[in-house]
Amino acid sequence: MEDDRGFVKAELVLLDESRPNFQKEVNLAERNTSPDGFALVDPDRSGKKTQFDLVDLASEIQKADEFTIATAGSKLSVIVEQMKFLQQQARKVLEDSNRNKQLNHVASTSKRSLEKYTTSIRNPQDRSTLACYPLMNGDLNAQSTWVPTSWNLT
Repeated sequence: MEDDRGFVKAELVLLDESRPNFQKEVNLAERNTSPDGFALVDPDRSGKKTQFDLVDLASEIQKADEFTIATAGSKLSVIVEQMKFLQQQARKVLEDSNRNKQLNHVASTSKRSLEKYTTSIRNPQDRSTLACYPLMNGDLNAQSTWVPTSWNLT
């Protein structure tokens, strides 16, 4: 049967599942019906595959692909959770540094030097700084960043 382009088409044949699909015209390798001296139960069926075996193999490959995708997905979801945690930590660090920056700018609006300012904050007996001490609720440490008094580092 030839189509309009000149190609020969094969006849459509529905294969019976109960019968194996043997090709009698082609032998790719010699068949040994008694490998290593052991006789096979059915030498006609051993080593020969039907088209349905190919479908079974394809379904097994598809299952293996699905398991591989599921495994990769679960590993990636763990990485996503770790990235979210790291983003939260980075956000907290940025918020803390922004808060410290704002507190440092509040401290720099004062006309005092840094040493006098920290000394007056640490000395609650000084009446001029007593009013701002509870309001600030913090202390400047050696790195010139604010530390809340609740941390009690000293």
